[in-house]
Amino acid sequence: MTDEANGPIVVALGGNALADVISNMDSDVLSEASKTLAKHAKAGLVITHGNGPQIGILAEPRRSNTAPSLDVLNAQTEGWLGYEIEQQLSAHVDAQQAIATLLTRVEVDLDKSDSLKPRKPIGRWLDQTKAEALRRDFNWRFTERNGKYRRLVPSPEPSRCLQIAAIDTLLHHGHIVICAGGGGIPVTRDSHGNLTGMEAVIDKDLATSLIARQLDARLLVLATNVPGIYDSWPLRSQKASDISPIDQIAATDLLDRQFESGSMGPKALAAGLFTRSTGQPSVIGDLGDLDKLIALTAGTRITH
Repeated sequence: MTDEANGPIVVALGGNALADVISNMDSDVLSEASKTLAKHAKAGLVITHGNGPQIGILAEPRRSNTAPSLDVLNAQTEGWLGYEIEQQLSAHVDAQQAIATLLTRVEVDLDKSDSLKPRKPIGRWLDQTKAEALRRDFNWRFTERNGKYRRLVPSPEPSRCLQIAAIDTLLHHGHIVICAGGGGIPVTRDSHGNLTGMEAVIDKDLATSLIARQLDARLLVLATNVPGIYDSWPLRSQKASDISPIDQIAATDLLDRQFESGSMGPKALAAGLFTRSTGQPSVIGDLGDLDKLIALTAGTRITH
């Protein structure tokens, strides 16, 4: 049973950090993370994960006149990566430990003026010829960097996790819960109040923060592929190893800062909102330091 007085630990595994799961079903990174997560199985554990690299590849048209819908692909990657995480976890937890992967619909906020603006990058970097063909055939939007192009899709803010009661029930009965993969399946209500899927991708960290708040989690861990939050990312003449991330910062101070929207911005916002709302700590850091992140001895720690 979960220690309900303290709430669960909620851990988000970054999609870029799990990118090698595409080609390597026995990812060393995922295996090591699973060993650490298994230590906390009895304490109440919720795991979310990114899917940016994976959904971007699946979204590329297989035929010239069709492109899969993003809500369906979100569901597909939730099952795919959830299965991979389950497989790795089951090798390290007690044989009687129950693990559940839950397809998670997340209702999104369309009241924001930019909710349908394509702004979240997904998939691989493409050359100009390929990008122009996809722009022409499917009206896709792209961001460009150094002559390479990456697709941009809408990323509306999550407002409600529709499976929160199911997650809470599974935790109450001692399950590890894997949910809201890639931010969950984006849905909205039509004029009749019926739910319909959206051609969008929800930010995984914002969805994770929402779920952590709804569950009264005792800790939120956002694991990515950098050691923490930097005041400024290294210049071309610098190496990341030559400077140190912020060690600790108050949630209110973090929320007052501006970070790159396609990078650390959503993580900083997600962690700041969780800690400001609950009073509980959050931490952002490298997936390879997951054990230390959970112990709050690595990464950037966000305090109330």
